[in-house]
Amino acid sequence: MAANDTIADMLTRIRNANLARHQTTQVPATRMTRSIATVLREEGFINGFEEDGEGVKRNLVISLKYKGKNRQPLITALKRVSKPGLRVYSNKKDLPRVLGGIGIAIISTSSGIMTDREARRQNVGGEVLCYVW
Repeated sequence: MAANDTIADMLTRIRNANLARHQTTQVPATRMTRSIATVLREEGFINGFEEDGEGVKRNLVISLKYKGKNRQPLITALKRVSKPGLRVYSNKKDLPRVLGGIGIAIISTSSGIMTDREARRQNVGGEVLCYVW
């Protein structure tokens, strides 16, 4: 599969796995997907992830998190903001707030990939990759 937008691909896979109530989903492992998975884990949206496969065919196996007895997904929505065709950047003053701080924006900054909250704390701006809530 020649997807040049690995992030949108990752978000779609997580979205679909959530809708189907899967326990885990697989995403091609790149530095970017690894960083996003790390942020999602730190923010408590997923249980965790591990890598399997070797060489070029490495995958991240992301284990999803549900709440309640009817297993509502913790992630209600994932939205890609900055796309390969239209990059969206934000300086430190205009970092987005997702649903008034309920959700997170994942930002790619010069000091790594982090949430909007973390970027505000470190006083950096960057590319707004996606929103999660």
